[in-house]
Amino acid sequence: MKENNHTTQQNTFELLAPAGSLAIFKAVVAAGADAVYVGGSKFGARAYADNFSDEELLEALDYAHLYGRRVYLTVNTLLKNSEIEQVCAYLQPFYEHGLDAVLVQDFGVLTAIHERFPDLAIHTSTQMTVTGVEAARLFSGYGVTRMVMARELSLNEMKRIREETGMELEAFVHGALCYCYSGQCLFSSMLGGRSGNRGRCAQPCRLPYAVMDEKHREYKKDAYVLSLKDMCGIKDLRGLADAGVYSLKIEGRMKQIPYAAGVVSYYRKYIDLFLSGQETQVSEGDYRAVLALGNRCGFTDGYYHRHNGSDMVTFTKPNYEKTNEALQQQILRTYENGAAKIPVMGELVLHQGQAAHYRVKTQTVSAEISGMEVMQAQKKPLLAEDVKSRMEKTGDTPFVMEDLSIRIEDGVFLPNGALNQLRREALAELQKEMLKPYQRQEHPQKTAEKKFPEACEKREKRKERVFAVTGERRQLAPVLESSCVTSVCLDMEAYDRSTIMEELKEDANAVMQKDKEVYLAMPRIFRAGTAEWVRQILPDIKRMGFAGVLVRNYEELALAKETFLGSEIITDHNLYCYNDQAVRAFAGQGVTKNTVPLELNRSEIKRRYNEESMMMLYGYYPLMTSAQCVHANTRGCDKKRGLSYLKDRYQVQFPVKNFCTYCYNVVYNSLPVLLFSNLEELKKAGIRDFRMDFTMESAKETKAILKLYEEFADGSRRQYPKEWENRYTNGHYKRGVE
Repeated sequence: MKENNHTTQQNTFELLAPAGSLAIFKAVVAAGADAVYVGGSKFGARAYADNFSDEELLEALDYAHLYGRRVYLTVNTLLKNSEIEQVCAYLQPFYEHGLDAVLVQDFGVLTAIHERFPDLAIHTSTQMTVTGVEAARLFSGYGVTRMVMARELSLNEMKRIREETGMELEAFVHGALCYCYSGQCLFSSMLGGRSGNRGRCAQPCRLPYAVMDEKHREYKKDAYVLSLKDMCGIKDLRGLADAGVYSLKIEGRMKQIPYAAGVVSYYRKYIDLFLSGQETQVSEGDYRAVLALGNRCGFTDGYYHRHNGSDMVTFTKPNYEKTNEALQQQILRTYENGAAKIPVMGELVLHQGQAAHYRVKTQTVSAEISGMEVMQAQKKPLLAEDVKSRMEKTGDTPFVMEDLSIRIEDGVFLPNGALNQLRREALAELQKEMLKPYQRQEHPQKTAEKKFPEACEKREKRKERVFAVTGERRQLAPVLESSCVTSVCLDMEAYDRSTIMEELKEDANAVMQKDKEVYLAMPRIFRAGTAEWVRQILPDIKRMGFAGVLVRNYEELALAKETFLGSEIITDHNLYCYNDQAVRAFAGQGVTKNTVPLELNRSEIKRRYNEESMMMLYGYYPLMTSAQCVHANTRGCDKKRGLSYLKDRYQVQFPVKNFCTYCYNVVYNSLPVLLFSNLEELKKAGIRDFRMDFTMESAKETKAILKLYEEFADGSRRQYPKEWENRYTNGHYKRGVE
């Protein structure tokens, strides 16, 4: 396997490789990566990878830039208030050293970076679950130059985003697939306190589960129904190009050199063939070689051409297979020493009585150094061949001397130390000149810190409210009879497409007749098909008298700004407001109320700005939202909204609802969170709006929960009834996440 000395050019594709260490970084550059994404010492979504020390990251930046490559730093975790103040100081030295872009998940982090470093390119992480044109337009005003789209998008959806927004797009092309939409997963978090949003996912999706029907009857024994095969898109270069995708991203910051460099080398080969117009089909031998570098139960081409499918699921234990040790070793030998050295030319002039002069250059950059004065030889004069041999040495620099000319007078002398110093200084100056275009000399001014979001300070303070979100129509009657509920949020997930308009109007009228506010909860995922349908029915929905809308993704936030003018916009818990900077950023987008993130504990909530926040006191936490369907993948698709259960190895059962109108699954926690006993503590923290989410409860269960809340609210009860023992959880309220 020949080393690839590919030189980056502006072309159809950028090949983007992962690197978990400096050695792997150099190897993937040698293998032909145009850009490399890395995690630093803080704030990255792979907390258990080796990651780069600050010194290694600075070295990596220089290394990449010398070879004309780019470096993207992952700052793609959610940050708490105690951390948000550190992020810009952390980025400062890398920004000055020429960092090409940052990948970001947290909206607060995004806006903070844009305010402090307005010329630093920002890429939205796949953790932001970007699925549509609306989000692309929203982010364009915050220094976002590229969107890393949700892995679930089809090529047609990508093409639409590119054509309608012009935003640069990055798509995953190879590596592991999450079962859940990235950024929407709380499974690892709830089971063990290791949050995927904080880079610590324990991968519970790779464990076996028995599948049970609505009546808890097991119909599929332990199977890996949440484990997806690895993705391989090497055969889809034409489709990706037609879709307007620029950056092809390989997953694997925890992989070693044979995998990372090997996969890059094969993609480099076929990208170059494609760009040269040859568009050669991937040979079976090469495809098998890529497979041999690592896979989970084979490959899938992901979601490029379909919405979901059982053929994407491993079903059997997803052991990671590497099947060709000889190939692994060959790749290691080829790339472990990094890229080939950069060829340079030199010209040395030694004239008696004049300063020694040495000029070195590449094809585009040159450097000149003058040394000590050349002397007349007293004993042994310099010989041209000896001088050439000494000056051709480049040591551990990134250069190799390709051509050296020497003009030397007879009978002159210069100490070897002076020649060595001349050589070292010239090569160092050449490297400095090569890196100069990447350096940022101006240090941006730190923006004034704001204690509270400006957009919130001016709002009129409202009375306490209690929201009830109804996920099933049967829950509405007891909600309307409850004296404690002031506001009802009708969830679009509760309705079928064929009857939603009639039933939604009927339910909205019923709420208003009880003198309660009525809100609309939007779908959890807002793909192109859903967006087109919702836009068609929006005029009729607006006439129903909704006081506001609960949005659950950035696409819906942009749509709400556009169409619900004058109404309240509330963001759900998965539009994360871990920090006050995020609260301020969302408020700037017209958000009047945010929902406290489910992973914050009580002390973190107390240190947060809560005056414009809503707290979920009751409900089954959604652990995963997936484009896959447990029901369809195990029993076949019947396009009927329903309920099933996943039973784990500890006999714990997790409810799963399939929402066919929007074609996604939601896996819920086995027990609902119940925080009624913490009501007064939350009020002292500044929270005035409280919320109960009803998902699969019967009317009778809904009534009992509301009655229990009323007893805590009026002070007649301070402890839960004994029959409620082992029927609820505190969620993260006490423990939080790392």
